[in-house]
Amino acid sequence: MDAAALAIVLTGMGHDGAAGVKTIAGAGGSIIAQDEKISVVWGMPGAAAQTGQCSEVLPLDEIDPKVIRILGGRR
Repeated sequence: MDAAALAIVLTGMGHDGAAGVKTIAGAGGSIIAQDEKISVVWGMPGAAAQTGQCSEVLPLDEIDPKVIRILGGRR
């Protein structure tokens, strides 16, 4: 997996994304999870956040500007 990989985990049920988060982070990629406050269901992003592997946990309206900054080469 390319270390330039970026995963974004949005509202949803379940916890199956947590394994993917660990794989991406283990390969040097970054993960952004949607925060609990704005999530309809915080199952999927919550499970991702609980792995401790997320680069950031952000409200929905802060995710797209962050992605734009990352893709522009700024963290």
